[in-house]
Amino acid sequence: MSDPNIGRLLGKRYQLQELIGTGAMGRVYRAKDILLGGVPVAVKFLALSIQNEKMRLQERFEREAKTCALLGQKSIHIVRVMDYGVDENNTPFYVMEYLQGYGLGQIIRQHNLALPRFFSMVRQISLGLQCAHDGIPVDGTVYPIIHRDIKPSNMLVIQDSSFGELVKILDFGIAKLLQANSDQTKFYLGTLAYSSPEQMEGKELDNRSDIYSLGVMMFEMLTSKMPLVAPTHSFGSWYKTHHTQEPRSFSEVNPGLQIPKEVQNLVMSCLAKAPGDRPQKVSEVLRVLESLEQNYRSHITQQDHSTPKPLATHTITIPVELQPKTKADVQVLPSHDEILRSVSWPDNKPIADIVFPHTIRVNDEVLPALWVMLPQREILKRFVCNRYNQFLFLPAPHPMLLWITVIYNRKHGVKWLPYYLDLKTSLGQDIARLLAKNGYYRLLFFAREAPSNCFHILLCSIATAQRKNLEQWAEESKISGSSVDPQISKNVLKNEYEKIKPQILSKLEAMATDSPFDLSG
Repeated sequence: MSDPNIGRLLGKRYQLQELIGTGAMGRVYRAKDILLGGVPVAVKFLALSIQNEKMRLQERFEREAKTCALLGQKSIHIVRVMDYGVDENNTPFYVMEYLQGYGLGQIIRQHNLALPRFFSMVRQISLGLQCAHDGIPVDGTVYPIIHRDIKPSNMLVIQDSSFGELVKILDFGIAKLLQANSDQTKFYLGTLAYSSPEQMEGKELDNRSDIYSLGVMMFEMLTSKMPLVAPTHSFGSWYKTHHTQEPRSFSEVNPGLQIPKEVQNLVMSCLAKAPGDRPQKVSEVLRVLESLEQNYRSHITQQDHSTPKPLATHTITIPVELQPKTKADVQVLPSHDEILRSVSWPDNKPIADIVFPHTIRVNDEVLPALWVMLPQREILKRFVCNRYNQFLFLPAPHPMLLWITVIYNRKHGVKWLPYYLDLKTSLGQDIARLLAKNGYYRLLFFAREAPSNCFHILLCSIATAQRKNLEQWAEESKISGSSVDPQISKNVLKNEYEKIKPQILSKLEAMATDSPFDLSG
């Protein structure tokens, strides 16, 4: 039987193309946004109809949807909601970013997760939860958001060219909205196997309920088994199980697993029956995770100190750049001498430690470059270094690109050279397109003590996947709208930058050879 929604134009903007998911919460369609030239989006129709005469539910839906939209802008680990509304049948819908990936449940069924991958995934999920639990300000009031349905099928794992394996949480706020539509006083909505004891009782929930569900999911991620098993799949059976049955031990479900005791303790603490006995905030879970991950990394390094290897499942991937090998290859690029003769420090820039993009013209060719001023001793320390670059993009509320460049060697450590590029400006558009077209850029170093002439030049390549992204992001940003202060997007990217810094540094430390060759993100 054909789906009558296929081909339907929703809100005179979103053309539904394919049913891609169904569940208790509703139906999800792949659609294209004809207003933005056919950009793919996901449209979710909720399993409820707004027909309350006083429209209280519609007001609540609009508030919940607005909150969820803001939430997706605040954290990269939450699926972004871009639009919402109610159709002609009074059915509310969300419009979300369209992402291709795998549900965490699908990944768990295929194999047990290695510890590094487990740490990475749980950390990302916890960061998303922390953002929601801290609350979103809407119309002057801060609304903490409890998910209420944390489980593997609500975690989408995608491959991102900047982050590697990226985990995003689906369906924030929807369970609460559907619950509000029920006429039953003791209405239960959630997933029985993952629900906290207090959720089974129908009590008002706080963040500790999500932490319990996270504990169930962590156990499953490590063992592919459930910590609690009910005799039947009825509400009453699960109610009794969550209240009285002690979680199974890791050794009980899989005696061959080698899981550090500290990891087991974290999971079991989240599974405590009483909310007061669990970690009280996700920040506590994150602190323990960070400590466990550091200890694990140190242990691995000690085991194989002579030949340190990067963890293959880390969220940041840094392939070694292919350097020009032949004289013919090298001649394709303008020489450093040619560039040194053609550049000088701009009159409109201060003599200070700064980083900014500025094109250079060599042999009638316009080339992208990042201009850097540092004390001369800082430049000398890294004449021989590994280089790394990565680009993070936030399309909304204002299109903003974070261009990260890192130079590193073992003896003198790391130097971070970030720049925020506004893709609604002509400079941002021009630089992004040049980077995509050329596939490389130069770092021009000027010494603060002798600022007029360029002191040193390094060449940095850009990975093919990131070049494609830069081209796409520039195009998207050109046609997208923005009516907010660009600083809002900049602040979001700043937070993400701080979160991934340790991962980048860890990878650089593991791969550093003190050779002059690049690493490209």
